[in-house]
Amino acid sequence: MLEIVYQDDHLIAINKPHGLLVHRSSIANDAKEFALQMLRDQVGRHVSPVHRLDRKTGGLLLFAFDKEVEVAMQQQFMNGEVEKKYLAVLRGYAPDEMDIDYPLAKENGTIQEAFTSFVTLKRAELDVAFGKHPTSRYSLVEATPSTGRMHQLRKHFAHIFYPIIGDRKHGCNKQNRFFKEQWEMTTMLLHASELSFIHPVSQQQVHLKAAVQNEFLRVMQLMQW
Repeated sequence: MLEIVYQDDHLIAINKPHGLLVHRSSIANDAKEFALQMLRDQVGRHVSPVHRLDRKTGGLLLFAFDKEVEVAMQQQFMNGEVEKKYLAVLRGYAPDEMDIDYPLAKENGTIQEAFTSFVTLKRAELDVAFGKHPTSRYSLVEATPSTGRMHQLRKHFAHIFYPIIGDRKHGCNKQNRFFKEQWEMTTMLLHASELSFIHPVSQQQVHLKAAVQNEFLRVMQLMQW
């Protein structure tokens, strides 16, 4: 059963597990379960996602029950009118706060502006040797992307050399292998924690929050956060 965080007559939000695809995709033929079908079966109603989360990213995923609301919410996301917050565990001691203004290329080569702000919430130094370093250092950050490019946070944190732990495509392979060998952890530690927007029907402000899931929580406890 999916965890439903919010539901009214027009919208429904879940706390998507890490590793679950939003919907069927030709690039992930191995997948047997999809958030779209699971939620539809769970609530017994047609649902449509109004935005996307990477397969490996957990957290808030918003769906609409009807086409009009779906289009209205998609427009809000496209216009940058939805405030999104994410939690991520990064390699190293990240700066206290930072704005990342770094354009990203689409698959067809088109360059798009991309902006991310983040603040560092916690840091940890574990008494576990990594490579030539006697200890291992990590940061818990809260990121606020003001654009919504594909893999934006993953690419932005890799760009500033503080990659997200568990990100196989853009992250640090040595750290990912280290987490798997040391703690049997393969989850990408990126969680969509908050969404704020104006409800397209009631015109009321909606603020949604989703708690981190078990593997993310396990790493936070490991770090004594």
